Amino acid sequence: MRTLDQQAQHVADLHWLAFLLTGSHEASLDIAIEAAASGDSAHPYFSNWMAAWSRRVVISKALAGIHDALAESAQRTEQKRIHHASLPPRDWSLDRGTTKGDIENALLAIDLLPRAALLLTVFEGVPVADAAVLLDASAELDAKGRMIGLRELTANLARMQGWKIAPANPCIVRGEAQFA
Repeated sequence: MRTLDQQAQHVADLHWLAFLLTGSHEASLDIAIEAAASGDSAHPYFSNWMAAWSRRVVISKALAGIHDALAESAQRTEQKRIHHASLPPRDWSLDRGTTKGDIENALLAIDLLPRAALLLTVFEGVPVADAAVLLDASAELDAKGRMIGLRELTANLARMQGWKIAPANPCIVRGEAQFA
């Protein structure tokens, strides 16, 4: 049986997941409360199963609530050209002082479909095929979105730590490299 502190942390985790998916504090609070309440009367034997189920309820409700915005993001993602933007060096690592708020800001700066693809598959462990169905996207679009999401999350977090992206369009002007 869960303690009150454990239940409060569970609801807070559900709220954060819903917020990261929707980007809306109001909608995510409603979703988290509804999902947490669905497992309140569960027998203690099923508490872990119900906790996992409540995360699935949050994912389902959050994605349903942003369906139109997700479809628009899918179109943008489909049209986006994959260019090999600069990433921090391979030995880069996240500072120990990185906060939950830093990660939240880095995630929320990513367009909706890549962010959702990343959250579902990497953070939540949803199988790739299931994530594509949940996102109403092809497997290829889901993979593209996840790749974009991972690259942007890494770059966003590195920039927060002071890493500077090298300019992408060098032009040679009078023998000197100039950047447009």
